Amino acid sequence: MTNHEFYMGLALQNAQAMKGQTDPNPLVGSVIVNDNRIVGIGTHLKAGEPHAEIHAIRMAGEQANGGTIYVTLEPCSHYGRTGPCAKAIVEAGIKKVVIATLDPNPVVAGNGVKILEDAGIEVIIGVLEEQSRQMNEVFNKFIVEQKPFVTMKAGSTLDGKIATHTADSKWITSAEARRDVHVLRNENMAILVGVNTVIEDDPELTTRIPNGRNPIRVVLDSSLRIPLDSKIVTDGQAETWIFTATTYNQDAKKALEERGITIFHTSGIRHVDPIDVVRILGEKLVSSVLIEGGGSIHAAFLEKQLVDKVEIYIAPKLVGGTQAPTFLEGTGVELMRDAVELENLHITQIGKDFKFTGYPKYITTQTEGN
Repeated sequence: MTNHEFYMGLALQNAQAMKGQTDPNPLVGSVIVNDNRIVGIGTHLKAGEPHAEIHAIRMAGEQANGGTIYVTLEPCSHYGRTGPCAKAIVEAGIKKVVIATLDPNPVVAGNGVKILEDAGIEVIIGVLEEQSRQMNEVFNKFIVEQKPFVTMKAGSTLDGKIATHTADSKWITSAEARRDVHVLRNENMAILVGVNTVIEDDPELTTRIPNGRNPIRVVLDSSLRIPLDSKIVTDGQAETWIFTATTYNQDAKKALEERGITIFHTSGIRHVDPIDVVRILGEKLVSSVLIEGGGSIHAAFLEKQLVDKVEIYIAPKLVGGTQAPTFLEGTGVELMRDAVELENLHITQIGKDFKFTGYPKYITTQTEGN
């Protein structure tokens, strides 16, 4: 490991610790080194607050002059809710800037580096670049496409069941796995389910970890069948947004809105259009959404190629039963060669369960193969 990688690794660790706090802004960490000593450390804490570089410069004070700053993302070059970090670096007298990755934001896109180089500062780009890109996968999609990063999550038995044929589902996975799910909820701005999940389970869809935040609760309900006494309608613990189709119940809409529920209409006739859902969430600056629906909801988003990441918790249990629901239903593919493969697959054991994390590889053109 080089010195550059060591210090950049520290910056990445600090940035990663803020996951779930900065959206829709990126996770950014910064370290300033002078005479082989760390003199400043900074992390972006929340949208609208100073960026990581500014925190590090303030901590370093005069010791920033002549030093090297490590930053996990290209310093910004524009005026937003805060000033440009590239300019602050120049003014601090820093002589070298080591950057993990350039900013995909079209407003920045190399302009920060240009400011630094025009000021005679040495710039090194690409140290631990892949780690930085992975850490900011949500921001990297949202800032370019203005659509949320969509994660599909499910907890199932080894034979793919999410409940028995009698609809009993408590509990499939271990307490350790369920705690990990609450971490996922904390990291996402919204959590999405179908109305059947609300009717059958009456979930709270909140984050039950210390200092966790509750995501916006999104429900797909084509005709507004959601019970008015359900927890997500009455408990007031988080915002609840309901997406409906064109054939919704007018009286139900009025009753829900009177209870503070936000209703969004999609172009679907019998079913909510998932493409509209993703578009509207993006317009509302929701940068990430965790889908915890049933098999039909999962299939609707996967078949439209809207799922960016998959998190599946597999319990070493066998349920069986042709009527027992699975975590992925819908029509399904006709040929095995059309199955959606998961790339960059990572498997971890959590308690007695196994967590599979991967990224769907969608087939865009028909190819020859087995």
